[in-house]
Amino acid sequence: MIMGGGELPGLLVNEISGIHGILHGHVVFLKKHFCLITMKEFLENKKHMSKKVQAVYLWWHKPVIDQELLQSLPNLKVIANSGVGMDHLDLKLVASFGVKMANAPRAVSSSTADTGMALLLASARSLVEGYHIAISSRMEYCEADFLGVEVTGATLGIIGMGRIGYKIALRAKAFEMNILYHNRTRRKEQEEQAVGAAYCKKMDGLLQQADFVMVVVSLTPQTHKLIGKRELELMKPTATLINISRGGVIDQEALVTALQSGVIRAAALDVTYPEPLPRLPSLPISQQGCEGDHALLKLKNVIITPHLGIKTHKATYMITEEAVENILAALNDLPIPSEVLPS
Repeated sequence: MIMGGGELPGLLVNEISGIHGILHGHVVFLKKHFCLITMKEFLENKKHMSKKVQAVYLWWHKPVIDQELLQSLPNLKVIANSGVGMDHLDLKLVASFGVKMANAPRAVSSSTADTGMALLLASARSLVEGYHIAISSRMEYCEADFLGVEVTGATLGIIGMGRIGYKIALRAKAFEMNILYHNRTRRKEQEEQAVGAAYCKKMDGLLQQADFVMVVVSLTPQTHKLIGKRELELMKPTATLINISRGGVIDQEALVTALQSGVIRAAALDVTYPEPLPRLPSLPISQQGCEGDHALLKLKNVIITPHLGIKTHKATYMITEEAVENILAALNDLPIPSEVLPS
């Protein structure tokens, strides 16, 4: 066990480092407040460890929270998530055990907004395709008709104007973009004026007008496949769809068809369903994109990144700091700054 002090509360984590482990650079900070217990240690000595665990820190959706785990943790008070999206948790199940839940909205908003704008710019100016042209052994010059689309003066439609969506609007304003947004609730007039954003009560109007559509909503039963065949056909044939929320918000089969048939110009996705998309693992990277790979991987008018939204040194450390703040508040029976309640 990685000990942080005999009387410190036990914090269950999936592992240290590795694909689904907390970052090694965060361990010293966590050990100041908790006795860290990995899932491996917990499972090897469940009888002894079960009563020690008072909190769980989820990193990249791990460890999996199910009824069996909840039943085995009698002193669990809080689960802290390393991000905003809570679609991987059964919130009502967790709450039924009297366990509090928290996410980390403050830590992730700026880095996720940066990722959204990076994808918009990369798609508009064909940066990925341009990179491959530049490093090609056959490269002598760039074709005269290798042209991108203008961002300055273009219309950006933001679906979901929460904390992240608003920061995207701030960035888009600096690029002199015209900003439309659709949200469950309208922003205050002064907030709209600060970024020059116009509210679209119905999403259809936004889709019909926007040159770039950025999806920034949480995945819920109401937003599952929010963007499908009908919505894609409302978009301009010159428009680009950008998704930095969750893969399940978009009907991927409909998106493939739209990209193949020219219903929309392009897509830029930091999230997919599943993650990663299926491919033939036995082939070298240079030969992938062949039969058996997911259709999205074969298209030239799509950029896919591996859920990079929050992946900066600063943002990930801020996430851990926010998680610690939430956990300590819960353990001391204080108001949890970023508490999430079951709907």
